[in-house]
Amino acid sequence: MSDDLVKTFHLEMLDRHALVPKEIPTDFTTALVDPADPTSNQQLYRDVGSAWQWTDRLTWDNARWSNYAFRDNLNTWIGYWKGERAGYFELESQQDGNVEIMYFGLLPEFIGMGLGGILLTVAIQSAWLKPDTRRVWVHTCSNDHKHALENYLKRGFQLFKTEVA
Repeated sequence: MSDDLVKTFHLEMLDRHALVPKEIPTDFTTALVDPADPTSNQQLYRDVGSAWQWTDRLTWDNARWSNYAFRDNLNTWIGYWKGERAGYFELESQQDGNVEIMYFGLLPEFIGMGLGGILLTVAIQSAWLKPDTRRVWVHTCSNDHKHALENYLKRGFQLFKTEVA
């Protein structure tokens, strides 16, 4: 396989009891962005994704960000470490009880502190709290942090598809 090829891993959790949570210390908190704030989504996407080649939304204008962030089926959460914004995740409610973790990640200065598993625990718990959730799913790729796939698997996700492009 060429080094230029990207592997995309699709993972799912079909039972809330499959979650293997990481302990959430008192110094870590999360808050739902309410009301929705497209500027926050855009800034977090850029700040978190810059190290991982997140490029598909860099050309979006303000109207497109607004259309995205103000959808009824999308929630954005920000994670805070000792009161400082450390990362975020977006949850999208989909048909048939599916909830996708659309975007998830830490700001560069918080990587390597063990916060990824904590933030992912909260993301999964929040997804299962949505009414009628039957499945939580996410995808990651070989361009993401080297421990991203491992973090998802440690929290209880199961790999259901791998693509190479």
